Amino acid sequence: MSENSIYQHFRKDEAVVIDDIHDTLERVRNEYRPILTHFFNPREQLIASTLLKDDDQIKMKSFGLIPNAERKRILFYPEYYDPVLSDFEVSLMEINYPTKFAELRHNQVLGTLMNIGIKRDVIGDIVTDGEKWQIVADAQMVDYIRLQVDHIGRIKVKMIPASSEQLVSSRDEWTDLQVSVSSLRIDVLVAGVYNLSRKHVKDLLKSQKVHLNWMLVEKPDLELGIKDIISVRGHGRFRIDDVHGVSKRGKIRLGISVLEN
Repeated sequence: MSENSIYQHFRKDEAVVIDDIHDTLERVRNEYRPILTHFFNPREQLIASTLLKDDDQIKMKSFGLIPNAERKRILFYPEYYDPVLSDFEVSLMEINYPTKFAELRHNQVLGTLMNIGIKRDVIGDIVTDGEKWQIVADAQMVDYIRLQVDHIGRIKVKMIPASSEQLVSSRDEWTDLQVSVSSLRIDVLVAGVYNLSRKHVKDLLKSQKVHLNWMLVEKPDLELGIKDIISVRGHGRFRIDDVHGVSKRGKIRLGISVLEN
């Protein structure tokens, strides 16, 4: 796939991601060595694999530590290279807190991490079994996070290293759903998945309660694509897994995965 045609397959606001990945691939090609990215969300992973679709010089592998991880680091490498897990520089941290007297929530944990001045792309998945909370992170950021985070909200915590053998089984369960919609606009999708009116969805967008791939979005006419993840405060999250075609009535049939709050 040519460099020019790739832009036609993705949104205008994703051009920066495409350019960054393209520049990384050029570095791998010119320097003839592997290069590791930060954590990519599923949409960014799709863009990376699309860019490499017809490339016979560079390969890629991804790793996010936990089974079926959403966020993964990608290693782009020349054909001669044989990747190992240590190449991905991923570490696990556990939040030590008084579990009998306090309760944590995902948005609290993520918000605390963002408030210490780090970027979202140095953090992988945040998982919990309902009591224990663990964070996948760039190995080079572990010491900084450990030193900076001693409270989440009013709850006193301690960030401690954990091994992959201590990984909890996440209680998050995605439910498969088939939906038919008139278009791939974000307001249409949110309304269809959660059985809401379009007016209600537009109010949610105006109230800054909708995120696309972890970024705030307010435009109701934004077109969605495969592997996009939409978060709606008060409702949960859903991911577009596949487009199954168009019905005789002109409806777009989609395979969706839904994660309730």
